[in-house]
Amino acid sequence: MKKIKLLIVDDHSIVREGIKTMLKDISDFAIVGEAENGKEAIAQAKKLSPDLIIMDISMPVMNGIEAIQVIKNDFPHIKTLVLTIHSETEYIEQIFISGATGCLYKNAGKDEFELAIRTIYKGENYFCSGISNIIMRGYIDNKGEFHFNSGNPLTKREQEILRLITEEYSNKQIADKLSISTRTVETHRKNMMQKLNVKTTIALIKYAIEQGIVN
Repeated sequence: MKKIKLLIVDDHSIVREGIKTMLKDISDFAIVGEAENGKEAIAQAKKLSPDLIIMDISMPVMNGIEAIQVIKNDFPHIKTLVLTIHSETEYIEQIFISGATGCLYKNAGKDEFELAIRTIYKGENYFCSGISNIIMRGYIDNKGEFHFNSGNPLTKREQEILRLITEEYSNKQIADKLSISTRTVETHRKNMMQKLNVKTTIALIKYAIEQGIVN
């Protein structure tokens, strides 16, 4: 019997143990490794080549969103199932855009956990009903691009970063001020430019002024 190889990534050992306990009796599931942050997840993905990574989002060193983006680029055959406690649109948008192949809330039961893993392993996406509803409220623009319908197209974090950009902070300074990585700031800046269809920092600042994000 071919086993579905799983890698569990969460910075809390009690969460990792809980997932292992939940899944240990499923005969064709094999937990091949664990990691405490996104950087370790990438290293373990390269070393173990799991079929699917069960990934937390909020972790030190490198968060889950950054790790998924790297894994999707470097190891496209590896699927990712995100676990989250967040239901805010901005978090779901980041998960969706990162390229994750599925997402569950952390309070999901064993049956849904198993269903999600099997669905993703077969090559399909699996987003639990609450998250699917948020995604379905989005819309496709006339360029065929997907947008989340949350009023202002920028998330709260993106607006926060945009304010600091208008104050002439560098990416490194913004990262230090917000306690995130420079790479995360660069990703947010790139996402903002894509959402607003602009190519320069000056255009971002102009948008911030026009929308009243800054004075």
